[in-house]
Amino acid sequence: MPQKIAILVSDNLISENSDIRDDIFELEEEMGKITPVFANYDMVTNLVRWRDAAAQAPNYDAMLPLFVWDYFEGNQEAFISEMAKASKHTKLFNSFDVIRWNSDKSYLDELDRSGAPVIQTLYLERVTQTGVERAFDTLDTDTLVIKPQIGGGAWRQVLYKKGEPFPNKAELPPEGAMVQAFLPSVQSEGEYSFLYFGGHFSHALVKRPKTGDYRIQSIYGGTEETYEPSKTERADARLILDALDFTPLYARVDLLRGNDGGLRLIELELLEPYLYLAHSDGEGEDNKGATRLAEALKKKLD
Repeated sequence: MPQKIAILVSDNLISENSDIRDDIFELEEEMGKITPVFANYDMVTNLVRWRDAAAQAPNYDAMLPLFVWDYFEGNQEAFISEMAKASKHTKLFNSFDVIRWNSDKSYLDELDRSGAPVIQTLYLERVTQTGVERAFDTLDTDTLVIKPQIGGGAWRQVLYKKGEPFPNKAELPPEGAMVQAFLPSVQSEGEYSFLYFGGHFSHALVKRPKTGDYRIQSIYGGTEETYEPSKTERADARLILDALDFTPLYARVDLLRGNDGGLRLIELELLEPYLYLAHSDGEGEDNKGATRLAEALKKKLD
């Protein structure tokens, strides 16, 4: 009997929802490769609302929260609670402990202290103008990026330049925030993503913002291009995974070029990462990235 795999999704990626995301095509693109490849490995995939995960968990051999693209929009507590309940009845990948750890981006501080090459980040319990203004001197920059500690997809993220009016409260992170120096390389060079399955490198790409923006997501006009990293770049990215005391089923390492020329981690996506399978060789059931993911998952299930 085929093994049943639930791919968890947020309500804003369900086609009949009135508040559907503009980038639902990314879900369709990815599932167009995952579904046929998993079938080759005797695994059947179904899309399941993450809010139904606990109730549906006994019906599945594993659940992968790959498209939970609203867990951070005030839903984090409910999401973590749902994953905890689901994990008692099926296998979660990545594991519940990893999901909980990765859902709050203060994990960057932990990785930084372990020696991984992480972009310098300041943490604020809440955003205040005084706290943010201090960051200009601390980070030695005249342009800051203010991000939610629990967030994704540039949600409630602000670019703030010294001397400009302070952003409106509705634009800023609602609770805990991270403050980082803006790196011009995101516009001149782009942001890199390195994908790993079962701890092994799969493929890479570079994401670039549209002219005049700094956000690389497709919903803001960002574009992507397949990228072949150098040995040095591969080694820099590998340092991130080597800092972990576990091997995730899937991981996306997002990096920017620092002012010193080295790559710096801005996010380690172990929860709801878009896997950019289109930048791995092969279409449909021949996609190599989806094949690597299926092989890694099969090993964990057998």
